[in-house]
Amino acid sequence: MSMYLAGFGLAVPEHAIAQTDAAKLGLSFSSPDGSRERTLQALYKRSGVTKRHSVLLETSEGPVENRQSFYPPIECADDPGPSTEARMRAFEQHAPPLVASAGRRALGDAQMAADEITHLVTVSCTGFFAPGLDAALVETLGLRRTVQRTHVGFMGCHGALNGVRVASSFTGADKDARVLLCSVELCTLHLAYGWDPERLVANALFADGAAAVVGIPADERHDGWKVAASGTLLLPDSPEAMSWRIGDNGFRMTLAPQVPDLIQAHVAGWLREWLHDQGVALEDVRSWAVHPGGPRVLTAFGQSVGLEKQALWASREVLADYGNMSSATILFILQRMREAGAEGPCVAVAFGPGLVAEVALLV
Repeated sequence: MSMYLAGFGLAVPEHAIAQTDAAKLGLSFSSPDGSRERTLQALYKRSGVTKRHSVLLETSEGPVENRQSFYPPIECADDPGPSTEARMRAFEQHAPPLVASAGRRALGDAQMAADEITHLVTVSCTGFFAPGLDAALVETLGLRRTVQRTHVGFMGCHGALNGVRVASSFTGADKDARVLLCSVELCTLHLAYGWDPERLVANALFADGAAAVVGIPADERHDGWKVAASGTLLLPDSPEAMSWRIGDNGFRMTLAPQVPDLIQAHVAGWLREWLHDQGVALEDVRSWAVHPGGPRVLTAFGQSVGLEKQALWASREVLADYGNMSSATILFILQRMREAGAEGPCVAVAFGPGLVAEVALLV
């Protein structure tokens, strides 16, 4: 496996909301009588998020209750909120233009024309429609109508690393391959109504965003990062620690408090062995791109691997600036590190339902 990352592109919705205001908005669909404001504000503050973008925001200014109209105030404790059908209509409306913006920027960064792309890989776990994102990108970006399309769906926060593996397989098998990988997640379409602690944590973390990467065969000369290897671990005794299921009123996330403990218990030993198999000692890794499932996940991973807090600076910055954008987040982190001139070897790690850890080695 080998692929150069020749270009990156990022995109977020036009409007954003500060986390303090997001907590006020969240109260309107979690507590019918508004009596739990202090509890919710404390929860949102501990998330590590400063602001988030959402396709549902109609303005970034003014009274919080007037900034969006998709989520009406909760009427009673049993109010489930908008239907899944309504949420999927919103996904079909908003996801294609957002991901096209990211794809267009990645092509520009790689100095590559759209009709040079031979393979298209799309990634998303927050929406479904057909014809899907791939067909929309063919039209909006002007890709070849013969471009070979692959979709990585419903794999959660590590989905982009699965997409990187697919893209690397194409560039490894075909010296003429030019792959565009596009990830888009509209997590705010799945904000949960009611006072369920696990779902309140998800409400406090997730946001919308899109990211894209252009991959080319590694035997071509290029100054960027090369994807040298990828790996995966299904953690034992963890199927209910993190899940993502389709309900009648949005997709339902399970995010158990034990997730950081599971990561701390199982990931470091496996990662050390996996890196050894790639000819890299864990102590030789110069840069870390770790998906910020939340501040406790970052702390648990860093402690288990023996990292200084500063080693995960990019993960914490992206979490603060954008929130958790599911699969797109890891590409935001890699781009921030790339802009800062981060050194390799670099290890990218993300976690998703399973509980699964996905990893990529960049050199």
